[in-house]
Amino acid sequence: MGQKLKLVKNAAGRKVPTLVNGVKAIPFKGVGRYSPKGVKAAPPIRSCNDYPSSGNKVVGSLKEALKKCGVKNGMTISNHHHFRNGDLMMNQVFDTAAKMGIKNLRWFPSASFPCHEPMIKHMESGVIHHIEGSLNGPLGNYASDGKMKGLAVLRSHGGRWQAIQDGEVHIDIAIIAAPTADPFGNCTGDRGPSACGLLGFGLADSLYADHVVVVTDNLVDFPCVPWQIQGNNVDHVVVLDKVGEPEKIVSGTTQITKSPDRLFIAELTAKFVKAAGIMQDGFSFQAGAGGTALAFAIYLRELMKEAGVKARFIRGGSTKYLVEMLEEGLTDFILDGQTFDLEGVRSMRENSGHINTSPFTSYNWHGKGNFASILDAVVLGATEVDVNFNANVVTHSDGQMLHGIGGWQNCLFSKCTILPIPSFRNRIPIIVDEVTTLVGPGELIDVIVTERGIAINPKREDLIKATKKSGLPIRKIEEIKEEVDDLVGAPLDKPEFTDEVVGVVKWVDGTVIDSIHKVKQ
Repeated sequence: MGQKLKLVKNAAGRKVPTLVNGVKAIPFKGVGRYSPKGVKAAPPIRSCNDYPSSGNKVVGSLKEALKKCGVKNGMTISNHHHFRNGDLMMNQVFDTAAKMGIKNLRWFPSASFPCHEPMIKHMESGVIHHIEGSLNGPLGNYASDGKMKGLAVLRSHGGRWQAIQDGEVHIDIAIIAAPTADPFGNCTGDRGPSACGLLGFGLADSLYADHVVVVTDNLVDFPCVPWQIQGNNVDHVVVLDKVGEPEKIVSGTTQITKSPDRLFIAELTAKFVKAAGIMQDGFSFQAGAGGTALAFAIYLRELMKEAGVKARFIRGGSTKYLVEMLEEGLTDFILDGQTFDLEGVRSMRENSGHINTSPFTSYNWHGKGNFASILDAVVLGATEVDVNFNANVVTHSDGQMLHGIGGWQNCLFSKCTILPIPSFRNRIPIIVDEVTTLVGPGELIDVIVTERGIAINPKREDLIKATKKSGLPIRKIEEIKEEVDDLVGAPLDKPEFTDEVVGVVKWVDGTVIDSIHKVKQ
């Protein structure tokens, strides 16, 4: 249900609530202007006396595991999303909770996908009160229409870790789908019939949750090695016929583009990285999951070969394209946060230079540094950008909530953030006066690459100077916008919103950077 809340203006000029799902929320104060004080949250103390001395934590069913965890109304249940649209676990978990008569649960996934559409019936029946995690497809539409009882809370991958670490979200029961596990609870994702790669998004859950349940379809004798989740943090193990469909980790956002315009944008982006002096021996980069970003990696690989340049490391999500670069000797390491195809899964199992990581190492804002800020360049997507380089990744021009943030916000802290985007989609301009939803502040976005030219943030005088004589089509962002507006004609009317808030976007430090309102029907 959309909610009429008291809103205040934050440092970005956006009106946001100070109370989100009954919890005090802090409005965005500006990049680097806020840091919480105090100590980390912690799970309850456990004792070895509470667990079988045999080390066998296997129980007979999901229902038995939930009972042993003391499931009750109002709890928070979490899970990782490494199976992406091939997840077979969480629908079963909430079906089980429904049969047990449990109500008002908060679901806290690291991401949801269209395969989770059955959650809608659980929200309508009251089993699930609300979801705090990315909302893709049907779940995004459901929340956008104001049908969810609580507010959607969208966080980056690092922001999710921050929320757990700071005690903003307390997990009662964590469900970890594991392609291979032993009876003690040690588990891994890089092998077994359902191998999906790594399990890094479930690491925080295993460390901080009150109760942890590992569910596997490939139980092996102790010890399961290499373990990505330690059994010392696991309460119960459940064995089912199948926990996920790894072939479905490949989705529309993890397939290379076939559009000639977007291939051209990807090529321009690679040429910009070279012209700006970023592409040199020992550099590092990350390419997002979008089709254009994947194509960028292919073009950059060819430029690296021509120049005899080798990267020290590449940040994943891994794909077969990054694996080829590792196996060709074009990089020493893939530091992988999420496996995007089955070649990435194979490589993680076989290549010592393919390292599994987690949001703590990669994105966590309250660690003593993270990998994202070390990157020389990151190439990401966006649904909209505006003339002040602010960007949106969670809603479209129609205001509907259809995407999650992923690691996108955290990656903005790299040394050069590049957004390769088409200048319009379906005759709707992508460069606008003001983004519908603010997800990333323009001060952190350095370059916009379109098929009509490259716009460099005026704050980056060094990049402007470095590429001045490159021959690349460097233009002002206002010029590109004006050209597109003339081409497509009068821009469509912006969507009208009601006063009801249906969701909020958190910044990496836990503050609220924007609100998402219900669209007028």
